[in-house]
Amino acid sequence: MINNKVLAIILGGGQGSRLYPLTKDRSKPAVPIAGKYRLVDIPISNCINSDIKRMFVLTQFNSASLNRHIKNTYHFSFFSSAFVDVLAAEQTPHNKTWFQGTADAVRQSMHHFLRHDFDYFLILSGDQLYQMDYEKMIAAHIKAKAKISIATIPVNAKDATEFGILKSDDSNVVTSFIEKPDTSLLPEWTSEVSDEMKGQGRNYLASMGIYVFNRDLLTKLMENPDTNDFGKEIIPQAIDQHKTLSYQYEGYWTDIGNIDSFFEANIGLTADIPQFDLYDRKKRVYTNARMLPTTKLAGTMLEKAVIAEGCIISAAKIEQSVIGIRSRIGDESTVINTYMMGCDRYETLDQIQNNKIEVLMGIGQRCFIKNAIIDKNCRIGDDVRINGGKHLEDTETDTYFVKDGIVVIKKGAVIPKGYVI
Repeated sequence: MINNKVLAIILGGGQGSRLYPLTKDRSKPAVPIAGKYRLVDIPISNCINSDIKRMFVLTQFNSASLNRHIKNTYHFSFFSSAFVDVLAAEQTPHNKTWFQGTADAVRQSMHHFLRHDFDYFLILSGDQLYQMDYEKMIAAHIKAKAKISIATIPVNAKDATEFGILKSDDSNVVTSFIEKPDTSLLPEWTSEVSDEMKGQGRNYLASMGIYVFNRDLLTKLMENPDTNDFGKEIIPQAIDQHKTLSYQYEGYWTDIGNIDSFFEANIGLTADIPQFDLYDRKKRVYTNARMLPTTKLAGTMLEKAVIAEGCIISAAKIEQSVIGIRSRIGDESTVINTYMMGCDRYETLDQIQNNKIEVLMGIGQRCFIKNAIIDKNCRIGDDVRINGGKHLEDTETDTYFVKDGIVVIKKGAVIPKGYVI
């Protein structure tokens, strides 16, 4: 089987500063998404669905929660060679630095990889939302006798300036590469795409940051200590010397690079037919199998809402919002265009009934919440009003952060009764 010859490497990214404050206390792959998953569940699930079951996740910042999630989630048979291992940056007598880039992360961890028997490296990003069959990409790589394959997605002229753009010939062999081209250069960088993509004006092939490398080649490329990044150095330098294939993908794909894209990806799940399909049995997204009760609703009007398990909700209205596990929303509250991540635990009835806690976990009574991300374990008191939008300036306090009009309530924050943002 092809997939017995593949080792997957999931890159956890750097400090995740563009996703701050969601990455203040956790690594980027551990950020909760879609109410019950973590970002890292996406590439791991894609691997499992593609029958690739040997994976390493590379990270160096705030990796404790990521370690815990993976340890609690991905259990394979004792008689299987399958595993998901987290490798954090480690100092050794030969190397005393942090990961300096995507390629450097692979280089520093290479001694762990080479202990295994495989022919192909599958390099993946830990902060993208998509569903892809890697088996087809690897099969195309082998059939073309390529040394490197790059997953590419057609993009329009506006988006092309934000990506590495490739040109390929009639055989999908990459002939040239440019990183974030200026708009004036774009006419020279159009590629052959499907009629559907042409109809949408998506004529440029952007690198998705998903690569297949022959084992021997990547091992050799890693011997050069001066190349630290795949997209900026390894790929551009290798194209002229090694046969590189463009593998076109035309499904839904988004890079969770900042608060705005993260917010859009989550709210997009509330559409009638979302572009990211969590309901496809052949493309399941796996996560920690929590034993939670069903969600309980009382007197709430729901309009395009995604609600995870274990919630207790008596809100007046929830519209175009994702409500995460164990969320509590009080009477007469309204939640619009919001991603509420939920809670890691329940408060006891004794604590609630005897007023031992001034502000309970979740959203209190008579609140109005719009255009917001509420991180895990937040406490929002009664009569709080949070009205995000472009009218708000970017700002940060101890309890919340405003970026591009989106209000992010920080993990574990307490918003007192009657507070207005």
